[in-house]
Amino acid sequence: MDGLYSIEVFGFDYFDTQKSDIVSGGKNKIAMWLLDTDYNERALLPRQVFFPMAGSKDGWNKLAKNLKATLNEERLAAYHGTVSLPFAAGLNRKVAVKLIDDRGIESLKILPLA
Repeated sequence: MDGLYSIEVFGFDYFDTQKSDIVSGGKNKIAMWLLDTDYNERALLPRQVFFPMAGSKDGWNKLAKNLKATLNEERLAAYHGTVSLPFAAGLNRKVAVKLIDDRGIESLKILPLA
């Protein structure tokens, strides 16, 4: 897909205050991640939201139940992984990836697009 980008999340790093060291976590510890495909350096506006650890009653399914909404099950599978859907670069040519691990620790990474 010419002109389109995709982001893959491989894991995350965080500072462990008990060990006083940087610790890396893998894909299997990512509870949720958000992708702003046109980050403006002022506010994070998620355009894609993923729940990699979500079971059949969690994540988007839980949200749909709470909102009394119907979800497209075929499209829903695409939002359970660690690879984004293809997207075009925005005017700001930057993306922001916000990750929340299974303990609730948040990480944010800003990436420029070529």
